[in-house]
Amino acid sequence: MTGVQSIMLAAGGTGGHLFPAFALAEELKRRGVEVDLMTDMRGDRYGSGFPARNVYQVPSATLAARAPADIMKTAATLARGTRAAFKILGTVKPSAVIGFGGYPTYPPLMAARLRGIPTAIHEQNAVLGRANKLLARGVTAIATSFERTKFLEGKVAEKAVLTGNPVRQAVIDAAARRYEGPTSDGVIRILVFGGSQGARFFSDTVPLALFALPDQIRKRLRVVQQAREEDLERVNEAYSEASISAEVAPFFADLPARMAAAHLVIGRAGASTVAELTVIGRPSILVPLPHALDNDQLNNARRLAEAGGGWCFEQRGLSPERIADELQKLLEAPVALATAAKAAKTAGRPDAVRNLADFTLALAGKKYSSGG
Repeated sequence: MTGVQSIMLAAGGTGGHLFPAFALAEELKRRGVEVDLMTDMRGDRYGSGFPARNVYQVPSATLAARAPADIMKTAATLARGTRAAFKILGTVKPSAVIGFGGYPTYPPLMAARLRGIPTAIHEQNAVLGRANKLLARGVTAIATSFERTKFLEGKVAEKAVLTGNPVRQAVIDAAARRYEGPTSDGVIRILVFGGSQGARFFSDTVPLALFALPDQIRKRLRVVQQAREEDLERVNEAYSEASISAEVAPFFADLPARMAAAHLVIGRAGASTVAELTVIGRPSILVPLPHALDNDQLNNARRLAEAGGGWCFEQRGLSPERIADELQKLLEAPVALATAAKAAKTAGRPDAVRNLADFTLALAGKKYSSGG
């Protein structure tokens, strides 16, 4: 036992925020520390079975527009959430509150500050998110996933500690599988997914791109693709017409294992995706989500590409023909895939969850000092 009473985690409703919080909760429980989760009214949408003693839901809202009426409405909801969180923290009395980004973390972290409870935020991306920007100045400490985090500057940067982005135990287990590139006449396993909610762009383009490949490559393909419910039928039909063996579903509970089995991954560039790709060590073609306010996915993908662990292509102007050309080059040169897999693995931080747990317990035990 650590002597720490309990830790309250706060995470937004997306997988990118929820999964690293999940990983930290697993590690803290292994160390005998009780964990609670505070999130918004969406709760655990992904059915992850979050390893918390209790899950508390408090009102929250995202500032989506700058009109005065929208700002006032969002502020009122966040104020209600802060009051609710203040009451919950008074009952639970955690030793620290750790936020993982997204506006649902704002009420619990503000309430913790009002109660004098040590606080920290964890930034998964290479860019400081909007909610974390608002909270950064007032928290006790900041944990980062990249050596350089855009918008983390000045006095605020002095509170930052590099921990990496923690991944779940299922990812650590999958990382034990060694990468073996496709043989000259063997099957080629391609995994396609667009983050926790799927991506219509991949449903529109990837089947057409794979259909455009030469016969000698296409007949060897074994595709696993995540697609939205409303896209399942047409994606399956496209693969059937192309005579490509494919498994298409809206969600794969065993995604880390499927990632480990893949010769090549095609996906978005969310923080959790990049963290899992690098810990497992798999080559990837990343197409960052366009129109993001902070370009966080573009920055994530570029960092991985700079390390040699994958290829970054912006969605604008990316046609099925272009994807087919790039795929053909890679699939005809498996050495390039193996080299990228090795570089991705080198960039991974499998110790991130231990680092973040150490950071959390030091904060909770009031042993943390800025820059420490």
